[in-house]
Amino acid sequence: MAAPRCELALLALHYQNDVLHEDGKIKVGLLAGSERRAGVIAAAQAMLAGARQHGVPVIHVRVAYRPDHADLLLNAPIFRNVAASGAVIEGSWGADFHAGLEPLAGEFVVKHTRINAFYGSPLEVVLAALGTRRLVVAGVATHSVVDSTVRYAVDAGYEVLVNADACAAGAPQAHEAALASMALIAEIADGAGTLRHFHMASSSQHGR
Repeated sequence: MAAPRCELALLALHYQNDVLHEDGKIKVGLLAGSERRAGVIAAAQAMLAGARQHGVPVIHVRVAYRPDHADLLLNAPIFRNVAASGAVIEGSWGADFHAGLEPLAGEFVVKHTRINAFYGSPLEVVLAALGTRRLVVAGVATHSVVDSTVRYAVDAGYEVLVNADACAAGAPQAHEAALASMALIAEIADGAGTLRHFHMASSSQHGR
């Protein structure tokens, strides 16, 4: 059976243990002992709940690699660091979704291996099947997967809103700089603004 047509969808990027958990191996988005961790997780939980409440499809994007890293091209420092740390190995705790941010039954899960969530993944096919042209995007890290994915999405013709509260970068200045740069091409909202966006989309969809 075909998926229902949904103009708006949520992309939840890299809400995985190695990225979000205190014991995770990747510190690009949240440094050890970061005071922002609990707030980012709470904001992501509220965003997911809001999308589900208003019938907005959630697409969970995860990054993971083979244990032998045969699918990891080491052409940039970030990829060499991932390989050296042994992070997000397929089947490991680190590659699993963080507690409270797991996909629900029936929600889409897309795996990728680069920075931009669209590159080399079925994400665009999933969005085409849904009839999606507008995206809410959030995840970790702001200046990595979020920034790269937003830029591709805009070039591909999607309208994008970024939920800043559900994003993070290891250095606060990197987070703010990425948001300021993305503001040229996307709407930047806080958690409350994102929930209003879901509500308006739901009202519009049901008003047709």
